[in-house]
Parts: sequence; structure tokens; C-alpha cells
Amino acid sequence: MIRLLVESGITDTTQHLPQNPQEATVRMSDNATHPTNAPLYPIREVSRLTGVNPVTLRAWERRYSLIRPQRTPKGHRLYASDDIERIEHILQWLNRGVPVSQVRELLDQPHVAETPDPIAGDWPSQRYQLVAAVESLDLSRLDALFNQCMALYPVETCLSELFKPLVDELEERWDSHLGAALQRRTLEAFLRTRTGTRLYHANLVNPGPVLLIGRLPEDQGMLWSLLIALAASQARYRVHFFDAPLPFSELPLAVERFKAAALLLCSGQAERADMIRRQLPRLADQLDVPVGLCGPVARIRQHDLQDSQVAILGDDPPKAITKLASLISA
Repeated sequence: MIRLLVESGITDTTQHLPQNPQEATVRMSDNATHPTNAPLYPIREVSRLTGVNPVTLRAWERRYSLIRPQRTPKGHRLYASDDIERIEHILQWLNRGVPVSQVRELLDQPHVAETPDPIAGDWPSQRYQLVAAVESLDLSRLDALFNQCMALYPVETCLSELFKPLVDELEERWDSHLGAALQRRTLEAFLRTRTGTRLYHANLVNPGPVLLIGRLPEDQGMLWSLLIALAASQARYRVHFFDAPLPFSELPLAVERFKAAALLLCSGQAERADMIRRQLPRLADQLDVPVGLCGPVARIRQHDLQDSQVAILGDDPPKAITKLASLISA
């Protein structure tokens, strides 16, 4: 845990305890077993260290008893270093595809070597429910499923296990499906509202550089760019998101005016060959910041761009943002 203390920049942990002398006396929760002299962290600092938002941390505690922070007399949560280690273990299991309802049992068996078979309520079941909600245009059900996922799992897990597979499956169905346009626009409007709200609030506090995220000309909608924007915001970038494709001639101006550290362009389509092979590399040569290609177009057109300055980031949103980080810091 020395690594966590160094990365957090905290050398005197008492500065995060309440200043009121009465609050300084910590009341242990019934299940807490931390030493009284252990360093303690408020929930916002734990969120920063682990990448798990406070809403999710509270849900893990209340609904599944996965973590047991200490409490001050006024009820404020304080986490010890072993709580942070436990949260890291939870994330490891979730990233292996284990449903949150199974994680507590695994945490109590630290020597388990293999991931158990998923039970009902696992990712395939949740994906099926999401697809059904979109196809039936059941916005109430879609909202409940979205909120449940975002409350219980890290954003990266939601994107990789639910939202990207959802878009992949729906786009295959929409190729020859009556009512496809209605379903697509309904899902886009839903995700645009939820993502836009998150981006607005995150941009106020995120310390990272600015990213511009937009669509390529033939993309049929904004689903892929929304997923990429959500992943970038969770990685603490400040995101400027364009609903509609911008002319290539205006993208350099946008990068300059917004002081962007990178430009990400997304599409679920193959896009025109001349645009991919000529216009996009020319744009990348003009700019002093990385130009990244995201979504299925990156997989489809990677060979056309292998000798260009365009960064092929792939169609997995969290992995794409991870790849981008090395380009920005280079």
C-alpha cells in the first residue's frame, strides 16, 4: 500500500480527518476490524485512488457488504488501507467477468484460482435484457438497467461487458430490421442525455487534458462516439463532444481553439476509401496533436492506415483510451 500513499500525495493523513475534535473520535462500524492507528481516507480520496465512483462504493457497501468502512459520529465514511486493497480485489474479479453478487464469496476465499461459472444475472443475461428493452422501446426498463449497471460496476466494466456488446449486437440486427432507425435514434437520445450530463459534471473537476471527440462523415449515428466519450471522461480527460461530423477543414481550428491534446474520430462504418487513405492521413500530418481512429472503422481500415500518422485505437472504448494515453504523454 506504500504505492497508494505515494501516488495520493498524502504524507499526513490526519489532514483528511474532520477538524471538529468530536468527529476526530472515530466510531467503528459493527463489522470493521481496522487498527485504530491506521491511516484513514474519505470517500472522495478513495474514489480518486481506485477509480470507483462514490455512488458505486456506497452500493457495494449497502447492497452487498463488500466493504466495511469506519464511520465518524456524523456518519462520514473513512476507509483504511486494507479497504483500498479490498476494492482493488473487487475490481480484479469484476474485470474477469464475475457478477457483483458473487464477489463477496470469492473475497472470503483468497486462494481461489479459477473464476467460477457465472450464475443467472451475469453479463449475457444483462445484455439480453438491454437488447430487449431497446427493441421494445421500453425506456423505463432501459433507464433502470443503465442506472443499476453504473451504480454497481466501474464505467470501464459497463462499457466492455454491456454497452459495447449491446451496440455490436444491435448494429448487426439493424442491418435488415424494420424499425431499426427508430430503435437507433431512441438509444442514441437516451445515451446522449445520460452521457452529456456525466460529461458536463466531470469536465468541471477532471484534471486531465482536453480531448475532442467527433464522428466521421458516413457514421450512421453517435453511438460509438458516445461510448468513447464516456471512457475518456472516466479516465479523467475533459471531453468536448460533437454530435454531428465537422468538416475536415474546420478540425484544425477546433483543436486550436479548444486547446485539445488529441482528436478522436469514430465510426461504425467502413467509410469511403479515399477519405480514409488520403484525407485522414493529410489531417493527421497537419495537426501537432495525435489523431486517433476509434470504433469498428479502426478494425476494418487498420491496414489502410498502417503507414500513416493516424493512431488506430480499436473498437473497445476503455482500451482505446488506454492506448491514447501513451500517445499524449510521448
